[in-house]
Amino acid sequence: MLVKPSVSSQVAEIDSLLREVGGLLRKWGRDILGGFDITNPQFEALLVLREHGELTMGELCAKMFLACSTATDLIDRMERNQLIERVRDTADRRVIRLRVLPKGNHLIDQILEARQAYLSNAMAGMAASDKARLILSLQQLTAVLSREA
Repeated sequence: MLVKPSVSSQVAEIDSLLREVGGLLRKWGRDILGGFDITNPQFEALLVLREHGELTMGELCAKMFLACSTATDLIDRMERNQLIERVRDTADRRVIRLRVLPKGNHLIDQILEARQAYLSNAMAGMAASDKARLILSLQQLTAVLSREA
């Protein structure tokens, strides 16, 4: 018989709240993206590419936890929409890297601005000290989870 380890009520509450916040963020994130000509996976791919620079398809798939077959269709659409381009690696011409184009960078900036404006309005009633405490707590949680990964 398997014995389930006990979970403190605080950890259970944190898990519940993170799922709830995550769901709310995904919902309004989709609502915001509805005003732009881009899907959520395309936006996520653009963010990964901008953060990490030019990546191969395999590297992008690993960072996004996607199957390469799924990512190929995604990248094809993004290339047709002139958000990214495929470029040959200068060190090894057999390698194809993905590069964000100016249109893609501009779109990222517009979407991030819209998301941050929404969040700013939503958090307008929170005290600056509460926001600072939230930032610190989220940084700590991110660090802990990154070490575990």
